[in-house]
Amino acid sequence: MKVLLRLFITGRTASSEATVANIRGMCEGELRLEYELDIVDLLENPGAAERYDITITPTLLRELPLPVSRITGDVTSSDTLRSLLGKR
Repeated sequence: MKVLLRLFITGRTASSEATVANIRGMCEGELRLEYELDIVDLLENPGAAERYDITITPTLLRELPLPVSRITGDVTSSDTLRSLLGKR
């Protein structure tokens, strides 16, 4: 089953790039997931914050499989990512 993730950031910074690399590394490496990662820069798309109810960045949503789940703030923790992805 494919996992659909949406990461909300504010700008392409070293920190946001490290977050993206960590998420991809976890999904492709340790968890070996089939996934899609959509990156939404709220500086480029400010309307997305309201549409998805985003108040803190980074925020990572798991949209599929349902139910939708999210983590905010530090999304680089392996344990937190495993929990979001349902892989304890």
